[in-house]
Amino acid sequence: MAKGHRSQIKRERNAQKDTRPSAKLSYARVSVQKACFVLDAIRGKDVDTALAVLEYNPRYASSLVKKLLESAIANAENNNGMNRENLYVAECYANKGPTMKRIHPRAQGRAYRIEKRTSHITVVLDEKE
Repeated sequence: MAKGHRSQIKRERNAQKDTRPSAKLSYARVSVQKACFVLDAIRGKDVDTALAVLEYNPRYASSLVKKLLESAIANAENNNGMNRENLYVAECYANKGPTMKRIHPRAQGRAYRIEKRTSHITVVLDEKE
């Protein structure tokens, strides 16, 4: 049990909050493994290079991550007042979401399970010094 008044606990929790601009896509219909191929390609790059990489990447997840990155850039400019030229992709990761379970009928009355995996994709930006 935490000690202190409720407002004091909230104040301490908010002081530890990450202030970097970010964007999150929940329940994306792509598996974590497939999303990570795209995220590994842009991690640590500046935003213009990352957008160029995503534009010509043939994977399905690249269109999702491109839209997410553009949202994070807009958040940085409008909410934090950051300059676009100084931004780079500090963190990007995909966490496992819920799996939809479907049934595929097979021979002799059997049923095989199909698992349609989802993921939660997060992109965090930061400014270069």
